[in-house]
Amino acid sequence: MKILGIDIGGSGIKGAPVDTEKGVLLSDRYRIPTPEAAKPADVADVFAQIAKRFDWKGPIGAGFPAVIQQGVARTAANVDDSWIGTDAAALFSKAADCPVRVLNDADVAGIAEMRFGAGRHRDGVVFIVTIGTGLGTALFSDGVLVPNTELGHIEMDCQDAEWQSADSARKRENLTWREWALRFDRYLNHIHALFWPDLFILGGGASKKMHKFEDILSVPTEIVAAQLRNEAGIIGAAIAAEALVPKI
Repeated sequence: MKILGIDIGGSGIKGAPVDTEKGVLLSDRYRIPTPEAAKPADVADVFAQIAKRFDWKGPIGAGFPAVIQQGVARTAANVDDSWIGTDAAALFSKAADCPVRVLNDADVAGIAEMRFGAGRHRDGVVFIVTIGTGLGTALFSDGVLVPNTELGHIEMDCQDAEWQSADSARKRENLTWREWALRFDRYLNHIHALFWPDLFILGGGASKKMHKFEDILSVPTEIVAAQLRNEAGIIGAAIAAEALVPKI
């Protein structure tokens, strides 16, 4: 099945057609920088540009950095607060003149990893963390997604965990990988105490450097790097949009 997947991030909006049966992109990604204010109308315009780039007429899946309930954004992480309460699915559908399904960005990346990546054929509780500007999370139980967990925002030291443990904190405070990893390890151990996952999958930009910090991590659970890297959000968004395809 061929579906367009679009991954909306705080710095860039990326899209490509996806073969959802094989989990591969069918063309190079097309990326446009996220508009500075990241307001609904501006992001919708970029969304439409990406759909037009591929001359797209069918279903589209989108990952968006917010809690998404029935297509409606309930939070606004790294985008303008005016997104809160916005029907993102309806907005994007109108802009692209195509049916659109929108899910949380970490959730769609997790969907891709569970079907085609490091979580494939893994049962039990799998906890995925995307390490970037924030800490995105996706939780699966026997392959079934528990949506909108947003567990990068749990409290640690009277702060959102992502403020001190995301890759942006490492860059902002000029931390060594070891210094940052000690913080991130505390975060993983906190999650472990709450959910007792059978597997942690680490994604996002920092996972590419996992060899620099994996020996610091002490959590008593298997930890692996995500396999689909920057393509996970696009692939997972396309998979999510399979639900829009009429059943024959």
